[in-house]
Amino acid sequence: MSQDDLVLVLRDVRKSFGAVPALDGVSLDVRPGELLVVVGPSGCGKTTLLRAIAGLTRIDSGTIRAGAYEVAGPRTFVPPERREVGVVFQDLALFPHLDVGGNVVFGLDREPERRTRTAEVLDLVGLGGLGGRFPHELSGGERQRVALARALAPRPAVVMFDEPFSHLDRNLRATVREHTVEVLRAARATGVFVTHDQDEALAIGDRVAVMRAGQFEQVSEPERVFHRPANRFVATFLGEADFVPGERTGDRVDTPLGVLPVHDSGSGPCLVMLRPHELAVDEDDGGDAVLTRTEFRGATVLLHVRLPDGSTVRGIRPHSAPLPVGSAVSVRAVVDHPLTAFPIR
Repeated sequence: MSQDDLVLVLRDVRKSFGAVPALDGVSLDVRPGELLVVVGPSGCGKTTLLRAIAGLTRIDSGTIRAGAYEVAGPRTFVPPERREVGVVFQDLALFPHLDVGGNVVFGLDREPERRTRTAEVLDLVGLGGLGGRFPHELSGGERQRVALARALAPRPAVVMFDEPFSHLDRNLRATVREHTVEVLRAARATGVFVTHDQDEALAIGDRVAVMRAGQFEQVSEPERVFHRPANRFVATFLGEADFVPGERTGDRVDTPLGVLPVHDSGSGPCLVMLRPHELAVDEDDGGDAVLTRTEFRGATVLLHVRLPDGSTVRGIRPHSAPLPVGSAVSVRAVVDHPLTAFPIR
């Protein structure tokens, strides 16, 4: 796909606040109809990235193109209201004195068919017939839909979402998230989500961009960033991960848990990533590992196990088969796919 076919293009974007770089040479391509999730810890620069794309923050250098036009660059700064960028803010930012229809139509000042378009997007988000209600008369999920309708109404090239579901309780969050994705797919809209929620990133993203200290550590499909992380930061940020030492020969690594298959060939000492679901922990009076702690998680129990070399790994057992802390156990890897190994340098 050529650059002209992309919906959003960032090249070497930089932004500092004083001596602190918030964006440190960020480049990114977003495809039409793609849902991209930017995920990272607090302070990594993801909100600054959103604000720079939306035009709420001026960048120091680099270029940003949204839709067909460059909107930020050495000699360019297009104000937010003239960019083809819609935004759903964390607090939704609905106008309390305007009804639902008034909130949606607010961004359509230059749209000749405002009433038709308002009805169209309200139907799209499942709020047809509620245009006369005010925000305080709606549930949290319904207010979220109004914010989405308002962002989609001007037909932007891309819609940005700033921690859009963080204000909702856990059960409602999953429902609203699923509906939001359905609406975006139905509208063939392009969306960029900013979040710190790893599960959310993996669930909704066509691609996931993992950010740290103003840079992208890895941008790829959810399955790849989870199973083949670029480094240990990505591995641990996107889920629980432990690392067992071993000696690699070709695509096999000899570890305290046996010989394990890994991606790529190589030689020398390395650390093999294992996630809890890839380890089986069994009670074994003759085992050389010890169960040191358990965490009840409803359907499963997370087991912390100390290996003979003093390192700790975690495994999962069904809640119906718990083990007492202090038990002697044996640990084995249960994998039917290659694992990721990081060289020890």
